[in-house]
Amino acid sequence: MEQLHNGFTLQLCEGAFPLSTDSIALSGFVRLPKQAKVLDLGAGCGTLGLLLCAGDANCAVTGVEIDEKTHQTALENIAANKLADRLTSICADIRAVPSFLSPGSFHCCVSNPPYFSARQESANSSARHETLCALEDLFAAAAWAVRYGGDFYLVHKPDRLSELCVCATKHKLEPKRLLLLRHRPGDPISLVLLQCRKGAKPGLIIEEECLQDAQGAPTEYYRRLYHI
Repeated sequence: MEQLHNGFTLQLCEGAFPLSTDSIALSGFVRLPKQAKVLDLGAGCGTLGLLLCAGDANCAVTGVEIDEKTHQTALENIAANKLADRLTSICADIRAVPSFLSPGSFHCCVSNPPYFSARQESANSSARHETLCALEDLFAAAAWAVRYGGDFYLVHKPDRLSELCVCATKHKLEPKRLLLLRHRPGDPISLVLLQCRKGAKPGLIIEEECLQDAQGAPTEYYRRLYHI
């Protein structure tokens, strides 16, 4: 069991990916409006929803997860943290989002999606391959669910950045803010975090952060993320 801040806990099912910098960095990157209604696409065990609820006592998060076993673990996490009034898990395919969610019904969407295309080889499970969650499907679902002027936040690998931006603009989700994350100064970029706004005009702000300084000590950014 993982201990989150503000007394929240996260239980992971067998075979699930452990709590990682990806989700923690994304939860710290998201800027929620007041009383935010959030949609988590490919929600897994509810990790992002728990992190967002732990950081904002007034937000409500709906997770969509296709794997039944993982969805059940999310329901257990919701019960364990007494979040039934603010955190929901739906077992469904994100490609079917228009069939069960009203258009524009969320202030923002979030996602920590599969990083590898279906044609790439990897030892990781299907949770890291786009066999059931291609970028095109992801952006289409976000564009349907988020309101005009709302945001879609996601984390991904830097070598997919051009694809992210192409898919975003295709679905009228304009890239507005990009965070380049490195382990240490001078290291290759390990993750990109992207904020896209529905119906916005072009104009991108680029930020950069490191998890450690040149001597290997945690940066202030790291301390904020992990609530140290």
